[in-house]
Amino acid sequence: MDQHGSPPREEPRTDRPNAARMYDYYLGGSTNFAADREAAEAGAAAMPHARQYARANRAFLQRAVTHLAELGMDQFLDLGSGIPTVGNVHEIARGVNPHARVAYVDHDPVAVAHAQRLLGEHPEVTITLGDIRDPRTVLNAAGVAGLLDFTRPVGLLAVAVLPFVPDQTEAREVLAAYRAACVPGSYLVLSHISALSATRQQVAAAEEVMARTPTPVRWRPPEEIAELLEGVEPVEPGLVPLPRWRPDTPPTQEDVDEANAYGAVGRIG
Repeated sequence: MDQHGSPPREEPRTDRPNAARMYDYYLGGSTNFAADREAAEAGAAAMPHARQYARANRAFLQRAVTHLAELGMDQFLDLGSGIPTVGNVHEIARGVNPHARVAYVDHDPVAVAHAQRLLGEHPEVTITLGDIRDPRTVLNAAGVAGLLDFTRPVGLLAVAVLPFVPDQTEAREVLAAYRAACVPGSYLVLSHISALSATRQQVAAAEEVMARTPTPVRWRPPEEIAELLEGVEPVEPGLVPLPRWRPDTPPTQEDVDEANAYGAVGRIG
């Protein structure tokens, strides 16, 4: 074990598509391989605005982390972080507060292995191999418990990760466990894929593409996403399409529709 948490339990494979690397490809990154690009293109064919979804999530994440850092939040737990490429949490948070600490968690050995290489020897940023559906293990992992002080407020980030927890009851219970570990004054940042411009046929086709990967997903309607926010007090403007959450410039209706996702930030009290 090193400062980044437990090493991957298996050698990273590049011959099978991987959701984190597909996401990286949609964002224009370079940490992806032929199998990822092939699956990502199939996803884009099934759901034409897949790239816009990925970019809207990244932009929302950056705005939300900036907002929390400006409020004084200096430690973050990023659940299902994927590969922390350019513009991810530690860069944004430390741009506001150079001493901010970030604990990344992902269940995929490939994403963790790449993240370890990208992060290098960073004393205030860790990456932990763990399944977010097992909160007890995640919260007690060396890369999390050894870095974050849970007697102080934490920014709990669940951005584009809960689609990978298809069962609604389980998703609510998982979030409840993490919320319970956070003191009042902590914040939850949540985003989730949802059909805005996508048709039922496109949603079904996109879910079918992901069903062929190790990480199938479920799209949720806004009322089910709202259920995931129980126990938090949403800050303005509440649960909205991603481009409408405190945008730097007013989004077009096309921007809103093509994002196909909702997001919110809420205070844990």
